[in-house]
Amino acid sequence: MTPPIRILLADDHAVLRSGLAALLNGRADMTVVGEAADGVELLSLAADLQPDLILLDLSMPRLGGLETLPLLRQKTTISRILILTMHDDGSYLRQALKAGASGYVLKKAADVELITAIQAVMRGDVYVHPAMTRALLPDMPPDLQTTAGNGWHLLSDREQDVLLLVALGHTSREIADQLALSVKTVETYRARGMEKLGLSSRAALVRFALAQGLLE
Repeated sequence: MTPPIRILLADDHAVLRSGLAALLNGRADMTVVGEAADGVELLSLAADLQPDLILLDLSMPRLGGLETLPLLRQKTTISRILILTMHDDGSYLRQALKAGASGYVLKKAADVELITAIQAVMRGDVYVHPAMTRALLPDMPPDLQTTAGNGWHLLSDREQDVLLLVALGHTSREIADQLALSVKTVETYRARGMEKLGLSSRAALVRFALAQGLLE
C-alpha cells in the first residue's frame, strides 16, 4: 500500500488546526504529523519531521507565511507547500507562487476543495482556488507575441493562448470550450508549446509565466 501523505499544519488558530487535523486524519491516504502556531515553530518542526506537504497560513505571529516560504526552501528538502489563507488578494497569490508555493486555497473554501488541492500538488501540479485564477492576469499585455525571453516568442498565437489558460488553472475541456477547439487539439497545442519551452509540468509552466511577466 502507498504510505499516507505526511502533512504539517502551520496556522496560529488552534481551533482551525484541530478541525483540519480531524479532516485529514479521517482519510486513509493522509496523516497530520505536526502542528505549528507560527513561522519560527514551523521552521524547526519542518526540519525535524521533513513532511511531504506543508499547509501554510500567511498571517502568523513572529514570522508570517510569505517570510517563511524562502526559509523553508533553504533549510528543508520539502518541495510542496500549499497556502491555506483567508486572503483573496491577487498580490498575495502572486507573491506566494513566486516564493515557491505549490498552491493557494482560501479558508472559506476548505474541506472538499482542500483535499483536491492536496492531491493536485502531490502530483506535481499547481493548484489555485478557482475564484483566484483571474487575479493572476489583471492586465493582459496587448501583444504577448512580443514578449521576449526563453522561447515564448517562438510559440504560435494558439499555443500561447492554450498555455496561458493552462497556467491559470483551466482544464483541457474548459480551454476547448473557450477557444472553440476540440480537447484533442488543445492537448496538442499544450504538448507542442511545453516542448518548445522545455517545460515538463504545469508547476514549471506557472513559474515560467510568472518569471516572464505573463501573469502580472
